Amino acid sequence: MRIRNAAEGDVAGITAIYNDAVENSTATWNVTTVDRADRSAWLRSRAAAGYPVLVAVDEAEEVLGYASFGDYRPFDGYKHTVEHSVYVRNDQQGRGIGRALMEELIEQAQGLGKHVMVAGIEAGNEGSIRLHEKLGFERVGLLPQVGSKFGRWLDLAFLQLMLDTAPVPASK
Repeated sequence: MRIRNAAEGDVAGITAIYNDAVENSTATWNVTTVDRADRSAWLRSRAAAGYPVLVAVDEAEEVLGYASFGDYRPFDGYKHTVEHSVYVRNDQQGRGIGRALMEELIEQAQGLGKHVMVAGIEAGNEGSIRLHEKLGFERVGLLPQVGSKFGRWLDLAFLQLMLDTAPVPASK
């Protein structure tokens, strides 16, 4: 397995992984699947914003997982904070792919001078929460019943990782 920047040729694999999460998990709270055009536009928008989309691929270049980050909120005061997402193909989970993607994502966020990375995780997803905690994320909040899927309320756990030790933000 290797990690690299996603390319247009990876869109089919990214789309399949995302749609599986939509249909079968609470990793995303969306209930509508997307097509390749949607994911292709998403890939282009991340690139235009200067943000990475990483893929983990096998020796045949099949997408095993992907990860990205983007603005936490669209206001100037949040410019040092990003929120990420990481998805691993269902049949590849538990093999270290998510961790490898996250480690590279964290490194890229640091390289862009970001200060904090935020994770919003369905509170019952203990596997994802444990992974994040192993990478240094700390639990900082819980929003009970702010979402729903599969006929039940979902709680949103917030975790964050301090990416640097800057005592004060850059001016402005």
